[in-house]
Amino acid sequence: MKQGGDSAKLQAQIDENLKRVYQEALEEHIPDRFKELLEQLRRKESRQ
Repeated sequence: MKQGGDSAKLQAQIDENLKRVYQEALEEHIPDRFKELLEQLRRKESRQ
């Protein structure tokens, strides 16, 4: 049953790595120009 334990450890490691990468992406600075473009899209969509 060692293979099942190894698989569970590998899955846990993958989960942790994905969480870390996702968290880093959430913490990245969003450029002001990108924020402005998003706001323009929201205004345009709300008028339709």
